[in-house]
Amino acid sequence: MATDNWQKQAKENQKAYKRILEKGNKNKMLKALPVLHEEAFSKIDCLSCANCCKNYSPRFKTPDIKRIAKRLKIKEGDLVAQYLRLDNEGDYVVKQTPCPFLGADNYCSIYEDRPSDCHRYPYTDEDVFLKRVSLTLKNTTVCPAAFEVMQKLVEIG
Repeated sequence: MATDNWQKQAKENQKAYKRILEKGNKNKMLKALPVLHEEAFSKIDCLSCANCCKNYSPRFKTPDIKRIAKRLKIKEGDLVAQYLRLDNEGDYVVKQTPCPFLGADNYCSIYEDRPSDCHRYPYTDEDVFLKRVSLTLKNTTVCPAAFEVMQKLVEIG
């Protein structure tokens, strides 16, 4: 799958995606998500992409900050001061992109202790994928797995 191709297709399909997410059979789609998630991630290697880490930030919630500071052997306040900022919604996010914990090889240096948003991204096996329409629409243009799942949901209706 050519990178430009799926992203272009995702942008072109935003209206169709929105229509399915808002008017599609929620129960049918929710039942299909676990299988679609597995299919997508059996084909897509996150390490060859890392668009999420290169372009966006997860929210760093208090438990995430505690866990990551402990892993890095620094104070929570130092972690916040060095790497994080408050966004418009009052959430801690990384100061800059790509994520400072992302290596040149697309491996995450804090992977085992990464924020829960990172662990859950792109939410393709959760009801969040159906409920948070604007987030899902954005994710289909960032993550090839989200794009794949959305394409299949359109077919399911």
